[in-house]
Amino acid sequence: MARLSAVDAQAYWMSAKIPSDQFLLYGFAGTTPDVGAVVQDLRTRAAECPELRMRVAERNRWSYPQWVPTQVSAEQFVVHDAAMRWSDCLAAVMRLDDNQLDPQVTPWRLHVFPDVSGMSGADRATVAVMQVPHALADGVRASALAAWLFGRAQAVPPVAAPRPLQALAMPLRGVRAARAHRRLVQDTEAGLVPPPAVQCPALQCNSRPEGGRLLRTVALRRSELPGPTVTVGVLAAVSSALAEHLRAAGEDPSSLGAEVPMAKAGERRARNHYGNVGVRLYPDLPFAERAERIAEDLKRRRTRAAHPAMVTAERAFAATPAALLRWGVGLFDPTLRSATVTGNTVVSSVNRGSADLRFGDAPVVLTAGYPALSPMMGLTHGVHGIGDTIAVSVHAAESAVDDIDSYTERLAHALAHPR
Repeated sequence: MARLSAVDAQAYWMSAKIPSDQFLLYGFAGTTPDVGAVVQDLRTRAAECPELRMRVAERNRWSYPQWVPTQVSAEQFVVHDAAMRWSDCLAAVMRLDDNQLDPQVTPWRLHVFPDVSGMSGADRATVAVMQVPHALADGVRASALAAWLFGRAQAVPPVAAPRPLQALAMPLRGVRAARAHRRLVQDTEAGLVPPPAVQCPALQCNSRPEGGRLLRTVALRRSELPGPTVTVGVLAAVSSALAEHLRAAGEDPSSLGAEVPMAKAGERRARNHYGNVGVRLYPDLPFAERAERIAEDLKRRRTRAAHPAMVTAERAFAATPAALLRWGVGLFDPTLRSATVTGNTVVSSVNRGSADLRFGDAPVVLTAGYPALSPMMGLTHGVHGIGDTIAVSVHAAESAVDDIDSYTERLAHALAHPR
């Protein structure tokens, strides 16, 4: 048994206020004659991975929850028998969001749609969706767990358990963090470290998610994607599409920005090893200049995140007593609104590696993901690559995007015709 790290416990407790299960979608070319046999093979493979044989156990309110061993159960595999079109499959995936998992009972679940027509890359396909609570894994680690399940040879390494009695170090770590922060302020004022990202005015896409929620995905080849990197190219395209959409709604998108999850540097000490950063999207600039400025913003955010003060602050947070952290999470009020935000949308980008995954004999041809909405974020984007295929996905609430198909068409056009 090992206790949850502070950041993973925070994700676990916060999920009661803001649902945050991840849905990792994998599309495989062709249908599978004997789905039951393949599911049994997947269950056997899952049982060979210790990271997939854990659940959360809570002893009391004064200590951190623990990871305890568990068995991979048949209930963790759900086969949706009905044949359906791709659009209906996405609607079914959206409905899964209404049934968040309890990591104390079910640490993850795999949903199988064995007969899907009309998916990009395959006329008939098997679609598998892995549902993973954020306490178990961030996007990168969840992708590695899914890859193991679908046949990749690389085992998923364990995360080192927090040291016992770590909370006793909190006062000393707090002092060190305060000193390091003063150094960060000095380095920022001296121009040695980039300043923090500027907040953006909240816009319609930051509306509280209400009304219908929908998913859409645009698939294209890496060679068809503009920009120096996949992430920068998609951010620049989102800038163009979202600005056009907002202008049509009568809003000023000139200060448009995005919230981008970024992997932390250094050794992974928690299952969630990332931080969210804000970047400007520069919608009024031509595409090439816009992409360059976005790339510069991302570089500045990485430089600031690498400052020793950030590592020192993380070590201080890791030593937070469980009761104090639980109390802090309890104070969070998801109904409060803010006039400014880190970003007007989320763009989460994960490279899921080579196209070496299989569902039985069916090879993977597509992978996608749909970042969760939150009280201040009614529109999110997922960017996921497998092999040479990139999927750019949209998750939107009706209150934030009144016509998701129109917005998706704008995004597809911006990806294909950068300007």
